[in-house]
Amino acid sequence: MTDSVEQLVESLLYEGYALYPYTPGTTKNATPTPFGIVYPPVYAATLTSTFDHLELRCVLEAPADAVLGAELRFLAASGERHQAAAHTITLSGAVVGALAVTPAERESQVSYADAPPLAVALSLGAERLEDGFYEVVLRVENRTLVSSGLDRAGALARSLLSTTPIVRVSGGRFVSGLERPCESVNTFPVLVTPADDTIVGAAIVLPDHPQIAPESRGGLFDSTEIEEALLLHVLALSDEEREEIEQQDPAVREMVARAAAATPADIIALHGRVTLRDPDAQRERESTTPPTPPPGLADPTAGEDAAEVDGVTFRRGAKVVIRPGPDADLHARMLEGRTATIERIFVDYDGKAHLGVTIDGDPGQDLMRDTSRFLFFFAPEVEVLQP
Repeated sequence: MTDSVEQLVESLLYEGYALYPYTPGTTKNATPTPFGIVYPPVYAATLTSTFDHLELRCVLEAPADAVLGAELRFLAASGERHQAAAHTITLSGAVVGALAVTPAERESQVSYADAPPLAVALSLGAERLEDGFYEVVLRVENRTLVSSGLDRAGALARSLLSTTPIVRVSGGRFVSGLERPCESVNTFPVLVTPADDTIVGAAIVLPDHPQIAPESRGGLFDSTEIEEALLLHVLALSDEEREEIEQQDPAVREMVARAAAATPADIIALHGRVTLRDPDAQRERESTTPPTPPPGLADPTAGEDAAEVDGVTFRRGAKVVIRPGPDADLHARMLEGRTATIERIFVDYDGKAHLGVTIDGDPGQDLMRDTSRFLFFFAPEVEVLQP
């Protein structure tokens, strides 16, 4: 795994591990707050929002002799509150053609702390699509046996936390899920290498080819926040809070020490970055002239010529009297009884008519009409004047 991919996976793995102010006494650090949870089956079955498995699906373009391999990274609870340890399970490489016939499977017993081991099962297969394309399926299951009636804290102690699956190919390339979407479960696959030969199942939505900013000082366990602000928050910790943090597990202690060592120049570097470069030849050849709309394209700002609401027909250009209801705002009620001209009629997706009008006798009526700045009323708020 390249350093950049390893850095990305490490950041995803510890996202939510501990939250600012990082003290064990804070309520939000009383139990883990991770993403990508794979619960034990007994607990997962009690809620519609929980899963006892994870399934990464993506499209692979490759010959039948391309080699696929998989790796699973996750945290498992190892102590009180948020404390957890990282674990890795690998599936050895196998040719795609063979995986299309028989998936590769592995079941592991993951030991941690003084608790009984977690039972984790992995399955890697490939379903043949059109020539040269396969749908890769990596399934992760938590098969750990637990008693019924667990609360969430008890279930998290027997779960896979921040579950991050990784699939690699040699001799092929993965296709972006934006081009060929697949029905993944409990994970969000993204391409992470320039050659598109590695795909990571993230627990949060990411773009393809995500990168850690070069200015970053390292993961802060809540890295979806603004790093500059978090570093400043760490520097603002009191001596008592810093002492309390020192008593926590080494991962939190090391992170806070690293953040506290940031210099003013390090923090200024996080404030923002603009990259300047010469325009490339391709952009110079591109035209800056807006494209010409295709002929016959309807103007979406024109609205409808007429609309019928509850048997009443409203036409563009017709005269109406403003009759706002008692719940209308002050500006609408100030126009009670005024005559207006219907300038636009828009009908929304629910079939509700919105009438854009200008007020007759208003000195700015022509200006409002020319600039399309209309007052809008619903059909029951106006009375049609018969011609």
